[in-house]
Amino acid sequence: MVVKRIVPNFTHNDPVEAARFYQSLFDLDIVMDHGWIVSLASKEATTPQISVASQGGSGTAVPSVSIEVDNVDRVYEKALKLGADIVYDITDEDWGVRRFYVRDPSGMILNVLSHM
Repeated sequence: MVVKRIVPNFTHNDPVEAARFYQSLFDLDIVMDHGWIVSLASKEATTPQISVASQGGSGTAVPSVSIEVDNVDRVYEKALKLGADIVYDITDEDWGVRRFYVRDPSGMILNVLSHM
């Protein structure tokens, strides 16, 4: 068996509105829109991965999803300009990532990171 894709599904009363947040912050493209569900994607090839954790590291709560980007500082600045709720400020972690937590429109915590 081969896992080809892993897709997290987030609950929101207005999926189109929530999709705008992800488009604005992560430059994702809408690849499917049925009104009741909107799927966004990157053109980059990725490896399916699931993490299981007892905590989020550095004493933080476990985030709902981690999103690795090529330039976390650029995404952090975009989040600030959007007025997004930064839950954990941008930090260089001992295990080799630079990251921050941001709350999405449905209230979920996203761990946005780049490897250093």
